[in-house]
Amino acid sequence: MRSARHFTILLVLFFLAAGALYAQSTLLQSGPMLGYSEMREVLLWVQTKAPAKVQFKYWDKENPKQVFETETVQTSKEKAFTASLIADRVSPGKKYQYELYINGKKVERPYPLEFQTQVLWKYRTDPPDFTIATGSCAYINEPEFDRPGKPYGQGYEIFKAIYEKRPDAMLWLGDNIYLREADWNSRTGIYQRYQHTRSLPELQPLLASVHHYAIWDDHDFGPNDCDGSFWNKEQALEAFKCFWGNPSYGVGTLRGICTQFSWGDADFFLLDNRYYRTPQARKTGPRTILGKEQLEWLINALVASKATFKVIAIGGQVLNPVAVYETYANYAEERQLLIDTITKEAISGVIFLSGDRHFTELTMLPRKDSYPLYELTCSPLTSGVFKGARDEANNLRVEGTLVEEQNFALLKFSGKREERMLTISVYNKDGKELWSRSIKATDLQVPTQKVE
Repeated sequence: MRSARHFTILLVLFFLAAGALYAQSTLLQSGPMLGYSEMREVLLWVQTKAPAKVQFKYWDKENPKQVFETETVQTSKEKAFTASLIADRVSPGKKYQYELYINGKKVERPYPLEFQTQVLWKYRTDPPDFTIATGSCAYINEPEFDRPGKPYGQGYEIFKAIYEKRPDAMLWLGDNIYLREADWNSRTGIYQRYQHTRSLPELQPLLASVHHYAIWDDHDFGPNDCDGSFWNKEQALEAFKCFWGNPSYGVGTLRGICTQFSWGDADFFLLDNRYYRTPQARKTGPRTILGKEQLEWLINALVASKATFKVIAIGGQVLNPVAVYETYANYAEERQLLIDTITKEAISGVIFLSGDRHFTELTMLPRKDSYPLYELTCSPLTSGVFKGARDEANNLRVEGTLVEEQNFALLKFSGKREERMLTISVYNKDGKELWSRSIKATDLQVPTQKVE
């Protein structure tokens, strides 16, 4: 009789404990996600379904007995129940495993939870080899709010394909969500759209073990083709801050989402092509995409950079000479000013990345007495494909690089210090390589002036 009572008590305790663990798992809305990585700290992100206390525990994979903890943060409705926590007990060049705790209970995930810190290599070794995934235009269907007809989003398995390539980081090139008509005029709508997109099951493993950086374009800023006059842009900015883990949002007094990060011997300059943009149809007054202050910051930062590769990421195409849709050619004066200033300042190693166009291509702009400028336009991830690209008069397109299906790219930076190379490889949604091109760092150098 006593043993039966003892068994009953144990059974009740087991189900109570199991229920508590299940309750914490059901509180998880999306994530965990890795944000920026530095040598001395890493950002970890998570979203819950309701107010909850969240914390991460982590350890060096080579020393699992020494466990560190982040601070505990209470999620709140004000920030859409998101939390960004800093792992600050880390060392350079290490790989870590981590666990998520909600209300003091560990939340199990059916995929690896790992992050890394950047390598301390300068004055010590050759630059490390590393790989950055990139892409744009991620439309996730929600029939209640989508336009009638054929679903616009498709091929969600692309996120599994990216994950299986094991990149070190991913740079999202804008239109990372698609605000609908029901979304962009309210805080509730904007945050709901972010939540719906971020909660996609196929996305979770990629979020959990690859470091993520992002810029925006029109669809994560407001209505289609919107500009800086959009009345609700501050709400869009606050939502972007809540759902991404960039090192900063704006630089100094410069508002918006522009920022900069480094990985190995590459500096990445993330531009805001919406916050300061003037209407494309405006006929009087200044016409700009970046705005004077942001353009000045970019040039100053490029000149100051000592990186082998200087990667400029912007939502829309820069080098395509055809003034269609929202290409920079529609703002010809500022576009030319940007290109001319890069040339006059003799800045080596510049590469452009862009999204937006719903097709992928590599553009090369020859320059007199300098190296050619390259731009990889990479789109779409899961949204519809634009089939008119082959009829555009982009005479700068590199032959064999046009892709008209869902795709992503990997940027592999490799080689010894004096032999660095960038290899751009584009893959379809199933992870099959579609094309690959390599660019030597020595081919991105401003020629040394000859002494007469």
